[in-house]
Amino acid sequence: MTMLCLKAASLLSAKPFYLHFPVPKHQLNPFFSSFKPKKPYSASASRSQIRMSSSSTPPQTIEHIVLFKVKENTDPTQINTMIHSLNRLISLDSVLHLTAGALYRTKSSPIPFTHMLHSRYSSKENLSAYALHPTHVQVVKESVLPICDDIMAVDWVTGDLNGGDSLVPPSGSAIRLTFLKLKEGLGDEVKDEILGVIQGIKDTFGGIDHISCGENFSPARAKGYSIASLAVFRGLSELEAVDSEKELANLEKAKVRDYLESVMVLDYVVSSSRV
Repeated sequence: MTMLCLKAASLLSAKPFYLHFPVPKHQLNPFFSSFKPKKPYSASASRSQIRMSSSSTPPQTIEHIVLFKVKENTDPTQINTMIHSLNRLISLDSVLHLTAGALYRTKSSPIPFTHMLHSRYSSKENLSAYALHPTHVQVVKESVLPICDDIMAVDWVTGDLNGGDSLVPPSGSAIRLTFLKLKEGLGDEVKDEILGVIQGIKDTFGGIDHISCGENFSPARAKGYSIASLAVFRGLSELEAVDSEKELANLEKAKVRDYLESVMVLDYVVSSSRV
């Protein structure tokens, strides 16, 4: 389960507490599955730029996504307290960016998640510092675990943001999250090909501010999903425009479909009042 619960776990068990279904081809989200890389993708370039590696070339950003399934019939006051408490974690020194709130829409998911948290860090060490911080542990124990049925987390390194305005999506931005569960036995070249497909999306459609993607480095907490991407649109209208383009459905089916066991697609809108 999730790094969000890394420290709080000791309260529940002796082991650390960490925070599928096959998707028919016709159900795969066309936003991801209908693209091919703009140019041949180099395995060595991919591993040095976007796949997880201790030798990745800086600057790097660590992406941390946590998905929550709030229990049915939970008091709205408790839900608001959870969201407010999570958003206040932006005050921790190790955090570069953090937003939490209700999902706008679930396009495809085997688990009916209701809320999410997205945060960014300058290193894996800073992500660990966040997870172990007493304030974070208290929020998890008091506001998250009592009202959540299920929690999932995915972490990856991206070298695509380069700081600046891309680091903090502004209020009103729409975020599309895509998590891929690959078939067993696939090698690095296949993963590089998939990451190249994702990176090529930005050049195909307008309205996308930036795309971050990479290979998950916390497999024990991600329910088998190993490739993640996060596309930030200028607004919800830009995201809806991409979904509604008729030619999107008619594009050639990407070869990467043959590699996928399951796809999870979720949309989120960055709130103007996160704390």
